[in-house]
Amino acid sequence: MIKVSVILPIYNVESFLPRCLDSLINQTLKEIEIICVNDGSTDNSLSILEDYSKLDSRIIIIDEENHNAGYARNQGLKIAKGEYLSFLDSDDFFNENMLELAYKRAKRFDADICIYKSILYDNLTGESRLNTWAVKDQFLPDADVFNYKDIDSNIFSDFMCWAWDKLFKRSFIEENDLRFQEQRTTNDMYFVFSAILKVDSLTILKEPLYYQRRNVSTSLSNSRELSWDCFYKALIKLLDEIIHMGIYDDLKQDFINYALHTCIWNLNTLSDPIAYELFKKLKAAWFYNLGIDNQDKDYFENKKDYLMYLLLKNIHLDDLESYKFYRDTCKDNMDLLVKNKGKIAIELSKNEMLTIREIFDELTLVK
Repeated sequence: MIKVSVILPIYNVESFLPRCLDSLINQTLKEIEIICVNDGSTDNSLSILEDYSKLDSRIIIIDEENHNAGYARNQGLKIAKGEYLSFLDSDDFFNENMLELAYKRAKRFDADICIYKSILYDNLTGESRLNTWAVKDQFLPDADVFNYKDIDSNIFSDFMCWAWDKLFKRSFIEENDLRFQEQRTTNDMYFVFSAILKVDSLTILKEPLYYQRRNVSTSLSNSRELSWDCFYKALIKLLDEIIHMGIYDDLKQDFINYALHTCIWNLNTLSDPIAYELFKKLKAAWFYNLGIDNQDKDYFENKKDYLMYLLLKNIHLDDLESYKFYRDTCKDNMDLLVKNKGKIAIELSKNEMLTIREIFDELTLVK
């Protein structure tokens, strides 16, 4: 019996693929299959896969034209036979007992999902440090197994929407017909959060087992300008699913807070001119479509996110000078704008439209 099917999308990772594969074929859990989906690599990745497949019969190669990681994961799902599923990234590497510990934990509590900790590995320096924010277990129930209804905090902030730090029961995924969005980036947000909201049993493994490689120049995260709207498509698909499940009223505030944070983070970390295009989309329609508009300040948990939203809403679409002032001055000085233990320091009436400079000046003058 195959206990875990590992699904590994691969695209031009020849520098990192051997270490990734070594950490998989040497897993202490032996009853695994390693489904490698070559997503149209133009480097030596496919040759490396073929060499490794001669050494280990558990390696299965699917060779495709280039689509995206979401498509590749779905192709792997079609042939997976394991009791559980593991979706990994091919530029990362893993503790050799990762799959064994996660599988045993999931089996012990008959969990649909097992989530484990990760380590941030700096590709430039070789330094490693524990990731303390991907799983915020300090806000989770003190129980071996639980589901989202047992969580009092914001579920979208307690976990990251990554698939790679989670083990999923295959029967659960198939029964709920869950698939990844087939887009270049943010293809796992819908899959992961839909799964977490649907499961009856979720368990947490506190050991750090996954090494996520950071500061990789070829990483998709460093070229998000090519797929800058994918995060919005993911949020909208997740919103539609929450509404379809009939749980939007319960999760509305949590989702809106998560959506605002995701919008602001993407805007602030993209480069112009793409960031400017995103600003115009957010202001013209996307803030409204996600339910962010028309909420008062007390609705938002993250006051810095709310203040940036407030500033952005007061920039006219054709006011490039104010937009540049936000980019150059405001977004990196939000700590100055949050006063009185996190409470918003200024009230704006609905009919009052100040310039962004006036808002910034008034906020920073508050003692």
